[in-house]
Amino acid sequence: MWFVGLGVALVALKWLQIGLFAALGWWWVLSPFALAVLWWAFSDSIGLTQRRAMQRQDKLVKRRRQERADRLGLGGNKRGAPRRPPPTPPPGM
Repeated sequence: MWFVGLGVALVALKWLQIGLFAALGWWWVLSPFALAVLWWAFSDSIGLTQRRAMQRQDKLVKRRRQERADRLGLGGNKRGAPRRPPPTPPPGM
């Protein structure tokens, strides 16, 4: 994503003829987009994209389970302290 952002910034600077970017060739200006394509192809080939997607999914599942447990009163508090025990009935009952 950084390559795409850099590419957009370079195209804008070249298009507006700002500073030394006005004299820079279009090949240099457009090269970050080619690097982005290469990076995405590389990360897909080593499984990095899939691994990150699985980690996001696992976080989502964990958060949903915690929310459901909290709604049922089984989750405890979020700081990890133990839950309070249920109140004991008064003596004589």
